[in-house]
Amino acid sequence: MALTQEEKAKIAEPFRIHLQDTGSAEVQIAQLTEEIRRLTEHLKVYKKDFHSQRGLMLKVGQRKRLLRYLAQNRPEKYTQLIAQLGLRG
Repeated sequence: MALTQEEKAKIAEPFRIHLQDTGSAEVQIAQLTEEIRRLTEHLKVYKKDFHSQRGLMLKVGQRKRLLRYLAQNRPEKYTQLIAQLGLRG
C-alpha cells in the first residue's frame, strides 16, 4: 500500500517548486492524497482492518494541517492545489 520511490516522484512532478523539491507543502499534500485514496479503496474491501483505518485517520489529519498552513500562508497556491487534486467537493 505504501508508495514506491518512482510513484512518489511521479506524483511530485507537477507540484514541485524546484528540481530537488520533495518536502514542500504542495508535494506532501499531493502524496498524502494518493495514499489516502489507496487506503480508502483498501478499506472498502477490508472493512475490519482497524489498524489501516487508524493510519488513514492520521494521514487525513496531517493533510488537513498542511492544507491549513498553505491556506494561511499562500492562499493562491491553496486554491490552485485544491483544484488540481479535486478536493473539497
